[in-house]
Amino acid sequence: MPHSLSNKPYKERLRNLGQTSRWLWNISRGYRLQSVLNAIVGSAQVGLDLLFVWATKFTIDIATHVRTYYSLSAALAMLVCIIVFQIAMGIASRWIKAILGVRAQNSMQRRIFAHLLQSKWASLRKYHTGDLLNRLERDVTDVIQLITEHLPALLHTVLQFIGAFAFLYVMDKGLALIVVIILPVFIVASRLYVRPMRRITHQVRATESNVQSLLQESLQHSLVLKTLGAISGIRDQLWTTQKALHTQIIKRTKYATITSALMNVGFGVGYMVAFGWGVVNLEAGLITYGTLVAFVQLVAQIQSPVRSLTKFVPIIIGSLTASERLIDLQDIEEEPQQTPRQPKGQGAELGISLNGVSYAYPDASKEVISRLNFNFAPGSITAIVGETGAGKTTLLRLLLNVMEPTSGALKVYDKYGGEWPLTSAVRHLFAYVPQGNTLLSGTLRYNLLLANPDATDEELYKALEMAEASFVKTLPNGLDTHLGELGDGFSEGQAQRISIARALLRQSPVYIFDEATSALDEATEQKVVGNIVEAKRNATLIFVTHRPEVLKYATQQLRLE
Repeated sequence: MPHSLSNKPYKERLRNLGQTSRWLWNISRGYRLQSVLNAIVGSAQVGLDLLFVWATKFTIDIATHVRTYYSLSAALAMLVCIIVFQIAMGIASRWIKAILGVRAQNSMQRRIFAHLLQSKWASLRKYHTGDLLNRLERDVTDVIQLITEHLPALLHTVLQFIGAFAFLYVMDKGLALIVVIILPVFIVASRLYVRPMRRITHQVRATESNVQSLLQESLQHSLVLKTLGAISGIRDQLWTTQKALHTQIIKRTKYATITSALMNVGFGVGYMVAFGWGVVNLEAGLITYGTLVAFVQLVAQIQSPVRSLTKFVPIIIGSLTASERLIDLQDIEEEPQQTPRQPKGQGAELGISLNGVSYAYPDASKEVISRLNFNFAPGSITAIVGETGAGKTTLLRLLLNVMEPTSGALKVYDKYGGEWPLTSAVRHLFAYVPQGNTLLSGTLRYNLLLANPDATDEELYKALEMAEASFVKTLPNGLDTHLGELGDGFSEGQAQRISIARALLRQSPVYIFDEATSALDEATEQKVVGNIVEAKRNATLIFVTHRPEVLKYATQQLRLE
């Protein structure tokens, strides 16, 4: 499965850390409320944890009669209050995530999704749909969690370390310094760990996209695979891709295991030093039992943040990888946002002129279309014909301005003398029915209203009647009949007629039909084309077809060689 990201060399994919960090800072502007709230709640939890350590020591000292002037019941009540506040902070943290976290994720997903829809079609089609979905789901989640959860949690971790170290330092300077000796080991290990982990994580994400793309395409075209007898081959292909993913994850896990093992050795040594230190001093009568308990708790609160830091490393690496993949999407150039052009007068007839238009696909050895001159006169009916590969689909993409010619010019003009370049600013004046089944899952009404959200039921049924799709009236649920993926539940001919009805709902000066009646029988096709010609007398009609029933209605033909 081709994917633009996974096909790039690693050095091209791995962005400068500063560039990625600036992007994260800029993208975080809409989500900082949750980050701040999480930081506040986390800081409160750190303070409560340290207060709990002090309260525990204080209560034990009272119970062992080291402190004789305080009430044990009051000390226990204080511990209960601290625990209640800790529980409350935990609940607050969960609700912040539930309320704001999902909203932040949805917001970023909508923003990137809208950007992709507005992007240049030719650039977007370089990415596989499965890869795009993987980025919109997995990578968006990782980036939002980094901004709203992981970075505030990192702040809590640092505060916890500083607070616990300061507390222990006040109690015993030497022990505090011995316990934190693990830090240099962590720093060195992290530097050795980060770069290979970024590289491996990129590979893992790219392979995950390949798996998702293969699954998506295979399920979507399962009938074709069955009839070709290709199921075992696809299954083997999936197994090969999964094995590659498994190998990459094992490699990533090895790096993580080695680093974790080094950290755990350091933690174990630090804990035993603190415990031995405390036991020896307790036996010598230099500290109280409450102080020993505080020692053990504080050592855990010092080591816990350091241990957490080791967990943050792969999280941050994964989030940086996700950020780089989303930056790739945001770097896709958008179509120029131009003010839609409106022709003069109501129901104005429009024509399209092509002057020396040529187009060659990137890396192609020759032009698909070469120096084409043609005039789609206002109100004309044009049949575009030609052998497979002659450039019919390419020409339609040029007319719809999803691709731009390598040379020459396309212009739109009206009968009042108005003329302007054919750009995205005039695309709204076109209605287009592509080849194949283009219905979306949902109701029939939903599919039809995509063309004209304000259409009444009467207008919907009128368009269906023109497209010879009156069978909809006989359905138990009528316009509210539910369609499955790719119009599942309807035949190809029925789906084509519904797609034609959808296009006819648009009051457009130009209609383009790309083999739109290929699945219809001759009698039905003749009725459909006749209805279109009769209903859209003033419109410019363009048919890509080989069918004689369509050709006999044409006022002119454009034959591509």
